[in-house]
Amino acid sequence: MSQPTAANTTAANCSPASEEARAESRYDLRTVAASAGVRADKAHRAVMPPLYLSATFAYEEVGKKPKFDYSRTNNPTRATLAEAIAELEGGAGAVVVSTGMAAVDLVFHILTADDLVVAPHDCYGGTRRLLNARAKRGDLYVKYANFSDPASFDEALAMGPKLVLVETPSNPLLRITDIEEVARKAHAAGALVAADNTFLSPVLQRPLDLGADIVIHSTTKYLNGHSDIVGGAVIGKTPELVEELAWWANCIGSTASAFDSWLTLRGIRTLHLRVAAQQENARLIAEALTTHPAVEKVYYPGLASHPGHDIAARQQKGFGGILSFELKGGLEAAKRFLDTLDIFSTAASVGGVESLACNPWSVTHAGIPEEERREAGITPGLVRLSLGVEAPEDILADIAAGLEAAEQKAAA
Repeated sequence: MSQPTAANTTAANCSPASEEARAESRYDLRTVAASAGVRADKAHRAVMPPLYLSATFAYEEVGKKPKFDYSRTNNPTRATLAEAIAELEGGAGAVVVSTGMAAVDLVFHILTADDLVVAPHDCYGGTRRLLNARAKRGDLYVKYANFSDPASFDEALAMGPKLVLVETPSNPLLRITDIEEVARKAHAAGALVAADNTFLSPVLQRPLDLGADIVIHSTTKYLNGHSDIVGGAVIGKTPELVEELAWWANCIGSTASAFDSWLTLRGIRTLHLRVAAQQENARLIAEALTTHPAVEKVYYPGLASHPGHDIAARQQKGFGGILSFELKGGLEAAKRFLDTLDIFSTAASVGGVESLACNPWSVTHAGIPEEERREAGITPGLVRLSLGVEAPEDILADIAAGLEAAEQKAAA
């Protein structure tokens, strides 16, 4: 791994968690989320933390650097968010950046041009695009493997990777990877493990507890939960990893704004409440879809028929608020289904309080060559749903109307 070469390795947008928090938070994570930053204001004793929009901060004494001096390097609002995320994930610290893809790319900055990354063959389209672009430039090497196939994964590990990238559940087919088993094998091969935990959040899964070294989030999704910011975060298991990640974030200037950090901190306070409602809605929809004649297949880890159900039940505290399903009528049926929906918005995101639906073939994975999409199991008739917190009976009625329209198209 590359090491910071500048003398100033001040943690950019990172707030190391206390020793007590790293070992085990003394409070339930629901309390940690709800009280993040509360009564942290020492100047005026505001109950809720203030928003620090200042780009720069004055020195009290020439030559004596204050804790906060320039907002690209560190900002009080961003530091409060980083501390909350680190405690929720059980990490040594967190680095908060401008987007989810900036978070993924930040992890790649700790590698050198000779290093190999092993990534899932069905990883998020944006991640695959970034990996391919960096490999083409000679920034790193990449090997895609089917993490559900031990032979495929072991073959990739034999190539000597420095980093193994995990996405579980995967996007959009909700494939489940055994983080503990992957981490055990990867560490034996001398590789670090970075797990993207965006789809579940620390409410339902904590990859560091399962052996991962790094956790990645698109904070745009569940952590913020209101679809009004874009952001990302990287959490490190050790102070050394956090320091290196923070150095790079400051160096390349990928740090998040104070306002986006403040909004995300606000969103985190209701994280547990939102996730509980969202995954209950997902469960109801998944069960309804399994018996509908217009549906070919349902992908949801909460179903006993899902290939990764047992692993998910073991390593997760719930099955999440996202599901996908295959319509028998292909792309035209998917279009008819999406066009009929009223409560759902057709949009390319997940994790908000509002229900969203999309066709991965033409949206999230459209930039991937068709052959690679089909190899990953992504087909034209696939629909991904991110369930919001609306009334379940209204969501069910909306889905039923969409399925009726799709069924008519399939029969035509």
